[in-house]
Amino acid sequence: MRLGQIRWNQETTAAIFEGNSVRPIPGHTLYDLIRRSEVEAAELSEMARAHASTHGEDLAPVIPLQPREVWACGCTYESSATFRDSEHGTREGFYAAVNRGNRPEIFFKGTSRVCVGPNQKIGIRSDSAFTAPEPELAVVLGSKGKVIGYTIANDVSAWDIERENPLYLPQSKIYAACCALGPVMVTAEEIPDLYNLEVSCTITRGSLKTFSGSVNTSRMCWQLDRLIEFLLRSNPVPSGSVLLTGTGIIVTAEAALQPGDEVSIGIPGIGELRNTAAAV
Repeated sequence: MRLGQIRWNQETTAAIFEGNSVRPIPGHTLYDLIRRSEVEAAELSEMARAHASTHGEDLAPVIPLQPREVWACGCTYESSATFRDSEHGTREGFYAAVNRGNRPEIFFKGTSRVCVGPNQKIGIRSDSAFTAPEPELAVVLGSKGKVIGYTIANDVSAWDIERENPLYLPQSKIYAACCALGPVMVTAEEIPDLYNLEVSCTITRGSLKTFSGSVNTSRMCWQLDRLIEFLLRSNPVPSGSVLLTGTGIIVTAEAALQPGDEVSIGIPGIGELRNTAAAV
């Protein structure tokens, strides 16, 4: 099932997305619906059907969920680890060591405060000359790390800040409008093969395409269940949180974001997430 949120009757409201039609679920955000399904021990899809309006609307999606917390993984693709080592000039290759190692890189990305939805502005830090999108498959988590569904994420990052010193990673990753999610959340049963999804990204500046790339999730070096297991170690992440699974698409400095650039990220079966960059 394709679930998400819309602006309906001046409120952010959960909805079922069926082709070009949207069925609101009155009185619920998607977080409300997830928590209610957990409390009542009901399947999320069944609860959505039971409470959705029978009348379809022609409304655009907004951010599919206001996440309680957003966590992100790094170096889950070999290409990302190699790029980061080359950017830092690290002879010992400690990013590659994480890619091949026994413990993944997991870091805090923020809360709903730093998140935007489809067609909203993503942020370019005022002190960054090399901010770039990071296209990623994102996982919506329920209680105790249960996988509720999947969406698309843009882990917008100020690469030059982390390049200056790896200890500046939080400043590279956490700031206003640094995370885009959408356009919808697809429930877990709708994605039978998590490791055969083609993730694509384009950056367009006016009529000029400044970047295009893609990667298949089969190239991930870490399994999702292992990432979630490490995330939850001594760290009880609340239901309604989101985990970004890392990127295998590397945007180089020549295509660094400028205000007005449009970023489009697509994953078949989920949709396309479009955002325009702006200085923050």
